[in-house]
Amino acid sequence: MIDFARVQKELVECGKDAEGSGIKVTPKSDNLVLLLGTIPGPIGTPYEGGVFKIDITLPDGYPFEPPKMQFSTKVWHPNISSQSGAICLDILKDQWSPALTLKTALLSVQALLSAPQPDDPQDAVVAQQYLKDYQTFVNTARYWTESFAKPTSLGIEDKVQKLVEMGFPEAQVRNILEAVGGDENLALERLL
Repeated sequence: MIDFARVQKELVECGKDAEGSGIKVTPKSDNLVLLLGTIPGPIGTPYEGGVFKIDITLPDGYPFEPPKMQFSTKVWHPNISSQSGAICLDILKDQWSPALTLKTALLSVQALLSAPQPDDPQDAVVAQQYLKDYQTFVNTARYWTESFAKPTSLGIEDKVQKLVEMGFPEAQVRNILEAVGGDENLALERLL
């Protein structure tokens, strides 16, 4: 049976330090079985500046069984499936200990972003690229971070302003931005 008192305590502990670490865990539902973890991309990596969401499901045996974690944010990494978000990390499998917490597990996932293990891959294609063409791996990982893990920084008014400054009529800009769901690049393609 899940120790819900412990889960509550872990959520409080994570909340206290969220400002400093950037690591957060929030409930997705009332029953505390489905949680959402958030980790910032480590500085000095292609993931820097990204905010990565991780779905967490607590098994009945938690904390004696590891939490099930998988990225919901798409990420390009040898130890994370580019398709499903599955994570290849020993502490989420056979190296789990009840002494570990959701926060330590998320810290380990964050450390994995800094130090890929291409010899024990979750995604063979990414691992091959990492080993054979490292610069392309870095560029792809950075592109995926930009595309999927960056909070959309520009509001709709900023996008309108930017495109109007490029010489497009405001009414047309607004209509096209609305039609493409606010995607600035798609709007620009349609305007050209």
